[in-house]
Amino acid sequence: MLKECTNKSITIGLKDVALLGELCIPKNALGLIIFSHGSGSSRLSPRNNYVAKILQKKGLATLLFDLLTEEEDAIYENRFNIELLTNRLIEVTKWVQEQKETDTLPIGYFGASTGAASALRAAVTLKGVVAVVVSRGGRPDLAMEFLEQVSTPTLLIVGGDDTIVIQLNKQAYQKLQCERSLEIIPNATHLFEEKGKLETVAISAAKWFAEKINAKPFDYV
Repeated sequence: MLKECTNKSITIGLKDVALLGELCIPKNALGLIIFSHGSGSSRLSPRNNYVAKILQKKGLATLLFDLLTEEEDAIYENRFNIELLTNRLIEVTKWVQEQKETDTLPIGYFGASTGAASALRAAVTLKGVVAVVVSRGGRPDLAMEFLEQVSTPTLLIVGGDDTIVIQLNKQAYQKLQCERSLEIIPNATHLFEEKGKLETVAISAAKWFAEKINAKPFDYV
């Protein structure tokens, strides 16, 4: 059954910075998926917003937010500062736990590109808080030294034509000691721009999220 979900623009007030976000909570939400986007992207990422809409229809709340302010993003090096992005994701996760709308929802991460590395590192720090991680075309290898510490069930999704990233994800998969899965989607490139491929990503992510947060079974199709 499809879930109605109205998007709400929010400001996330942290200790030293205010970040813009888009929050959507369906009625009787199964959990909250926080997106950690890749370098040079933002809460407005068309690909992540597409995935978010499918997750919402499956009863999952979503939060897309800017990991960096406009001023921070103007400094190119910040986009690849995994430690900075990880700390920002941790702060936002703690903020979510303090909000009445979301304080009871199980939390998952959806990381894309470099955002996958920050998601996995944050999951190590927030062990027991983050229930599940999904990586889309991610660079988990950028968190290689932390991967053995990850205890959160992790799904790595890679396009079948994304040769270099497949190898990097295979290396990361071997390093992970948690419950994990590597899904290679045939005939898909890095951004999953081919017809139907991003939908395949979203449905696979929805299944993994629902199963790992112990949600009731639902129709994935």
